[in-house]
Amino acid sequence: MKRKLDDDATMDGIMRETPAAIRVVLQHGMLCVGCPIAPFHTVSDAAREHELDEDQLRRDLEVAIDARRVD
Repeated sequence: MKRKLDDDATMDGIMRETPAAIRVVLQHGMLCVGCPIAPFHTVSDAAREHELDEDQLRRDLEVAIDARRVD
């Protein structure tokens, strides 16, 4: 299955491009919004740092991205 999120996409970039992703980040208990590391952390990095299931985080972010595309 092809990933919709580029492996090099940063958390900051994802949240800037898709503001609905901010809600996903917060729901996962992450404090990436405004974090000085967010411009450097990929989804993989953030999931690892926060001890989250990366696949679930990616799925949830992709739902937010897809919802934006429909609007």
